[in-house]
Amino acid sequence: MYRVYFLILFIFTLTSCGKKYRVEGTSSVSQLDGKMLFIKVISGDKLVNIDSCEVIHGLFKMEGKVDSVVLASLYMDEECIMPLVIEEGNIDIEINNAGISIKGTPLNNSFNKFIEEKTALDDKAYEIEREESRMIMDGIDLHTVQMQIDQKRKSVSEEMDNLAKTFIEKNYDNVLGPGVFIMICNTFPYPVLTPLMEDIVENAPESFKVNPLIKEYISVAKDNMERMQATAN
Repeated sequence: MYRVYFLILFIFTLTSCGKKYRVEGTSSVSQLDGKMLFIKVISGDKLVNIDSCEVIHGLFKMEGKVDSVVLASLYMDEECIMPLVIEEGNIDIEINNAGISIKGTPLNNSFNKFIEEKTALDDKAYEIEREESRMIMDGIDLHTVQMQIDQKRKSVSEEMDNLAKTFIEKNYDNVLGPGVFIMICNTFPYPVLTPLMEDIVENAPESFKVNPLIKEYISVAKDNMERMQATAN
């Protein structure tokens, strides 16, 4: 009798425990104390809160069940701080004056590494602009300045394109591929398809192309480009 009871209890426990995520964070930014943090996901055409907590003495914690892996955003009040992946496991967030890191689970580790590499390239691009200003202030011939700086800009731009393309291709079949693609799209004033984006879409599997956000963006972008071509002609 007891054996049957414990066997039933054990089976019930296995079936009732779904996949869970646990967010644990630390902040060394004193201004965040007392602030509310929210995890939001896209549902239809709206952002929906799926979890929230208060930062207390530089610490915060959230946890819940994972029905499916989703790309979400961490918000402080109404301001988006950082994208993150909600997936099974322990997600560690560190906020300091230098920035934010989100690690602990496979996709968040991968995404965090991508962000670090992109930030390094952004810094490199910023330094090129500073170098241009210094060269002009030093009285170097403007033609020479332009040739050298344009070459460096082109090199960094190619590095950025290669980083984005490689990352998206490696993550075609999970939430990071479409997510980063749409993040790049959102940097444009209106939907367009650059040669890089066309290359990414052309080589993508069907699962990527039929993603609702990807599909809608490509459709609108193609319409915009057709209108621009018609206007130019």
